[in-house]
Amino acid sequence: MRLTDLLLGRSLANRELRQRKLGALEGVPAMGLDGLASSAYGPEAALTILAPLGVLGTRSIWIMGPVLMLLAILYVSYFQTLRAYPTSGGAYTVAKENLGREASLLAATALMIDYVLNVAVAISAGVGALTSALPSLGSHTLTICLVILGALTLVNLRGTREASRLWAVPTYVFVASFFALIALGIVKSLASGGAPRPVIAPPSLPRATEAVSAWLLLRAFASGCTAMTGIEAVSNSMDAFRDPVVKEGRRTLTAIVLILGILLAGIALLVFTYRIGAVNQAAPGYQSVLSQLASAVAGRGAFYYVAMASLLAVLCLSANTSFTGFPRLCRILAQDGFLPAPFAAVGRRLVYSVGIGYLAVTAGLLLAAFGGITDRLIPLFAIGAFLTFTLSQAGMVGHWLRELGQGARRDRARHRAQLAVNAAGTVATGTALAIIIAAKFLEGAWITLLAIPLVLALLHAIRRYYDELARQLGCLGPLDLRGAEPPIVLVAMESWSQLTERAVSFAVSLSPDVFAVHLTSLRGPDVEERKHDLLASWQRQVERPAKEAGLVPPRLVVLDAPHRKLHVPLLELMGRIEKRHPGRTIAVLVPEIMKQRWWENLLHTHRARRLRSALLHYGGSRTLVVSIPWYLEEPRIEDAVESARPTRRRA
Repeated sequence: MRLTDLLLGRSLANRELRQRKLGALEGVPAMGLDGLASSAYGPEAALTILAPLGVLGTRSIWIMGPVLMLLAILYVSYFQTLRAYPTSGGAYTVAKENLGREASLLAATALMIDYVLNVAVAISAGVGALTSALPSLGSHTLTICLVILGALTLVNLRGTREASRLWAVPTYVFVASFFALIALGIVKSLASGGAPRPVIAPPSLPRATEAVSAWLLLRAFASGCTAMTGIEAVSNSMDAFRDPVVKEGRRTLTAIVLILGILLAGIALLVFTYRIGAVNQAAPGYQSVLSQLASAVAGRGAFYYVAMASLLAVLCLSANTSFTGFPRLCRILAQDGFLPAPFAAVGRRLVYSVGIGYLAVTAGLLLAAFGGITDRLIPLFAIGAFLTFTLSQAGMVGHWLRELGQGARRDRARHRAQLAVNAAGTVATGTALAIIIAAKFLEGAWITLLAIPLVLALLHAIRRYYDELARQLGCLGPLDLRGAEPPIVLVAMESWSQLTERAVSFAVSLSPDVFAVHLTSLRGPDVEERKHDLLASWQRQVERPAKEAGLVPPRLVVLDAPHRKLHVPLLELMGRIEKRHPGRTIAVLVPEIMKQRWWENLLHTHRARRLRSALLHYGGSRTLVVSIPWYLEEPRIEDAVESARPTRRRA
């Protein structure tokens, strides 16, 4: 078995795509892990901002209430969006249809940046949970982050369905564990009259160093809003669902939002009840909020470690939401000409492998730049998501306004209600976005705001390239054969050999104007070239047989290469030929020994490859470059077909 088959699985045929679609049960692990995991770092981010209030900070966790209200508005809004636009692309598609190209590109840019940040934040938060349970690993935070990123990348390259099924167990264990933990904590709170005694007391809260202020609460709200990133994932990846697409998408969205809402509300309540605050992640002995909560409610027995292990898994795996949505968004952008074409190509496992690889590399660089510390990454987070939310909701407002103008009268009342929902969503998410930008700007949000126009400029530059390419390649009419004549053929040769004989024989069949070009001094000043022997051999082996056959004999041209560069004297010769024969095509035949084993590459100078590359780069549109291969062992086409045919076993 080949290594690629072992790591990635067998190559899948196009017809197998239908079998790899997801239902709601698989959709939650594939697209909901970002949202579910944000229940860990959303409340913690808010509590970090409230830490200067001391004990009063835990009482101010009610700030998660407005976050839950905003979550409800987004749920209703996206529930409508899934029916109106049951294709992938989410905010990009909605904005393109209703707000124009620039708005759609802004949405796509914000979403791409947010997806990269989500991977970095999710993995760093997961490793933070791990170091909470095993503090001795704290010094290896970045290494663990990168190992987890590599594992996630590999699994997603195997396919979306494989990833969703593999992540299903830790996802549902996490949900069951923390639902049980919240239920147990609420029962204990009710039994104790609202003052339960923790099994293991959380770290004591520091004395207050600040007073409550509107600005502090707004900053806490902005940090808490990170709990809503990932809600748009279902809308962005609708093509991953099996039929009926809208029904499966809505089921998945409902499950994600319901679970997230319960987790956020329960965590906020127990944080208040048990007086749990945030601890500096970079400090020795760091304990995450959920680690403190689990210890306080259930102690550090088997249940604690099961819950924390599932939390670690879900936090790290929540990056899978980006691995599901990011490549699909990139595919749509590439199809529209705003990203390189390889982003739209399907890989061996029917996933968009280039998008997955690009996401992994950029997230890895981000983790390395910030040391894998969640608190350093959080300020960059959420801006992209809320900008996307706002543009999506505004686009839906435009959609319903158009429906009101074009739809039947009996549907107007329903369309007005739907318009009101999306209008409220636009105002709510736009307000939240303004708060997030203001609150996080100096903490690092300026980096995200700077990145957005840079990415936009890159998308426009790529589209300009493709537009210019299309303009130049555009068909001008029927085939024009006027003035067509055989090309002038140049054959690059080292010596008279069977390889050269094959190239010259082919050249003579193309044109009467054939020049064999031999370059001297390629091996350095100490090697004597036997020009006379070559000329004598050429007259005897080439010119005489050609004349006897009634053909124009190919001419031998010997050029000096004083700097040991093949392409320079050859290009100079081509320039002289172009001046002498303007408008004629020049075909350059490059004989080459094909290397079929890795070690054979070590035994050759690869001059043919370098010459071919230089000619393609500098030769111009009237230059044709043709490879003349020579095989030490003749390959079989059947072998290539057989090696590409997948095995019969199921993936």
